[in-house]
Amino acid sequence: MVEVDRTVIEDVGISLLQMMENAGRNLADLAIRRFKPGRTVVVAGSGGNGGGGMAAARHLFNRGVAIEVLLIKEDISPVASQQRDVLRRMGVSVHLDRAVLDTADLVIDAVIGYSLSGAPHGVAADVMQQMCELNVPILALDTPSGVDVTTGEAFDPHIEATATMTLAAPKSGLVGHPAVGEHFLADISVPRSVYNSLGKRMGNPFAQSTIVRITG
Repeated sequence: MVEVDRTVIEDVGISLLQMMENAGRNLADLAIRRFKPGRTVVVAGSGGNGGGGMAAARHLFNRGVAIEVLLIKEDISPVASQQRDVLRRMGVSVHLDRAVLDTADLVIDAVIGYSLSGAPHGVAADVMQQMCELNVPILALDTPSGVDVTTGEAFDPHIEATATMTLAAPKSGLVGHPAVGEHFLADISVPRSVYNSLGKRMGNPFAQSTIVRITG
């Protein structure tokens, strides 16, 4: 997926923000369709996964869902910062106060995506541990945080999701993994020609819908 993203951005010309927008819209659609949420908290990491979660927060807000964003830290990547700044201009609460988790009836896990390398640590691990103690559904973006998408290794801590919406293509470590819960696949506009150029056969899984169910 690292090479897929690179090829899409550098060779095709589809920006990371465009793919993030597609991910966020699809995640919001799935959250509403599957959970019919009242008060939702997006827990956003510092990178692209957090940015996708914040894009979803914007779409949920526009559709009337009570939404707050919990950042794991203030120092985040430029692309995530852009999503955060848009939300604040819209009047969506984006902050560092973990007490907001206690008010949620749905939590969206957008802490760590496929870039995970080893066990989560520091503030990310602390927030994830608090998420694990909640008694509410968790919808994970791309992967439950703390689960290696290639090997399936579940580190300590890791999120046990109610449902996971993975992006673009199935990840070998996630299919059938107990931490994934209900498993969905979402289109983020990666052309099939990109997979072909990398020797991967994807077929056309999104012919009928931009979100398809894999398992669960």
